Amino acid sequence: MTTQVINPATAAVLATVEAADLAATDAAIERARRAAADWRSVAPGDRARLLRRFAEAVDADLEHLARLEVRNAGHTIGNARWEAGNVRDVLHYSAGLPERLLGSQIPVAGGVDITFCEPLGVVGVIVPWNFPMPIAAWGFAPALAAGNTVVLKPAELTPLTALRLGELAREAGLPDGVFQIVTGAGSVVGQRFVTHPAVRKVVFTGSTEVGKQIMAGCAAQVKRVTLELGGKSANIVFADADLERAAATAPYAVFDNAGQDCCARSRILVQRGVFDRFLELLEPAVQGVRVGDPADESTEMGPLISAAHRERVAGFLKSSTEVAFTGTCPDGPGFWFAPTVVLPGSPTDRVVTEEVFGPVVAVLPFEDEADAIRIANDTEYGLSGSLWTSDIGRALRVTRAVEAGNLSVNSHSSVRYSTPFGGFKQSGLGRELGPDAARAFTETKNVFIATE
Repeated sequence: MTTQVINPATAAVLATVEAADLAATDAAIERARRAAADWRSVAPGDRARLLRRFAEAVDADLEHLARLEVRNAGHTIGNARWEAGNVRDVLHYSAGLPERLLGSQIPVAGGVDITFCEPLGVVGVIVPWNFPMPIAAWGFAPALAAGNTVVLKPAELTPLTALRLGELAREAGLPDGVFQIVTGAGSVVGQRFVTHPAVRKVVFTGSTEVGKQIMAGCAAQVKRVTLELGGKSANIVFADADLERAAATAPYAVFDNAGQDCCARSRILVQRGVFDRFLELLEPAVQGVRVGDPADESTEMGPLISAAHRERVAGFLKSSTEVAFTGTCPDGPGFWFAPTVVLPGSPTDRVVTEEVFGPVVAVLPFEDEADAIRIANDTEYGLSGSLWTSDIGRALRVTRAVEAGNLSVNSHSSVRYSTPFGGFKQSGLGRELGPDAARAFTETKNVFIATE
């Protein structure tokens, strides 16, 4: 069986890819299981060298990977280059982890007690379509560093860069079976990661609904999971903020990648005294977002991923929705949607409470610090967010009070490969990236050696 891969900027067929069935998925998992014993026994320094060679192979292929993502996912060429570079950087960072998975020597009576970080075995990584390259690397790089083997399933809509990364891993010298790409349906390949007893951990990024199903399925085998799920992040703008800068940057915090980002600041909360002024500043910033051919160097936002997703996003805009203003987008083929700013009539409107995952942002007023915190936390999600203020005390108070895993003050940065990333509440479980990333793919083993 095969599936067609569509270019979202043109709606043209880009490639045809094999869709693995259950037998092919089981065969890949078995290869990973057989390879696991040898891979875990590779000396930490040698494992590190192989990961560095993988990173160098990605770097040498960076422009090709980026152009491939432009065609497959509709990402702008600037974003796609950053994403390929992030894979390289995560691999280089992870290459430093094998030699730093340190155990402990614990003082005890009658002997010596030591701990070890043991790899889990086979790890199944399920990657979404919104950021196919970096999210894949956030899972496979630290897992490999910790001595696990990895079977990775890319999203059905965006498999091409994952397949290329699999080729680059082989070219870099990773042994057979250590890192495999299996394309196919989530209901077949992804579900088999959940049910196969040889897969000891599942890493999933995607919708909260599917994440809950994976978590429930893994519970049957007490299987480890890392889940990075939905978001409804708030961008909080206080009256004492640099309003010009806050308004100028706000569109890129939500319209980047056409809003198809779980970290998108899709709720802008503005203190009432400066609400009207902020909207005045926001309008030209939104209308200035360049939407068009993602291969064009000047483009800042590309298309949505598919016709079905465009229809879903459009469903958030009802006849009763007050649209403050919009940007522009191309006509013709492709799954285009203009940047859109709405003024909700109620805090219970779907556009306020649900993840749109498209270029639609709701702007709401708040009264004071307590009100801003209340509104920001009034969601089942807790992934990311931003805060704009010139008061450092307020910045510390509010960031500690907002229930989210990744917050920025006077900026919109959420992800760095050297710092932990993950969500509160229904935005996920566990953390990726940062100095402890590899430990999430190990078990702690305690050994007591009697000396008396």
